[in-house]
Amino acid sequence: MTTAARPTFNPAQGGRSRGEGGEGDLSALSKQYSSRDMPSHTKLKYRQPGQSTIAELRASSATSGGGPPSKRARLADTANLDADDRDDDDDDSDDSDESDDETAELMAELQKIKRERAAEAAKKEERKRVEDERIRTETILSGNPLLNLQGGGSMKVKRRWDDDVVFKNCAKDDEKKKDGTFINDTLRSEFHKKFMSKYVQ
Repeated sequence: MTTAARPTFNPAQGGRSRGEGGEGDLSALSKQYSSRDMPSHTKLKYRQPGQSTIAELRASSATSGGGPPSKRARLADTANLDADDRDDDDDDSDDSDESDDETAELMAELQKIKRERAAEAAKKEERKRVEDERIRTETILSGNPLLNLQGGGSMKVKRRWDDDVVFKNCAKDDEKKKDGTFINDTLRSEFHKKFMSKYVQ
């Protein structure tokens, strides 16, 4: 007789392996444990001197006036750069007069170019406005078919692109449409209607 269908109760009981005590005693569990189960990181790390401790931050804010030290240092550096530039300007006073003259000439030329471009842009804007007004007037006059009879335009309303689609106005009776347009629906086509009325009814 096969044992495939029998329950596996005895091997699944547990408490009988090596290190778990004897004779199924589950109160005496194994004394082995993993190193990952041991407590780790049991001490907090504190900031060392030089790592922006609270005392260092208080001392630096007291000396700098309460602002962030990096911002104050940047402002002091820019002030020093300006002072250096002033000293260099005193040494090169002759060159500065020539450069001031050249700068004034260049600024005058720049202003002249800006005025020319502004005038050109104003002319272009005026031309565009006049053209838009002309197109708008033409559209208004030609849009009304009653005012546009001399152009030879017909008064017939154009067909819409969806007049002959399959499922448009399915609930309505299309007996009104007798102009013989092609309909892509075989059940609503003229041939089918004539066939049904002739042979079925």
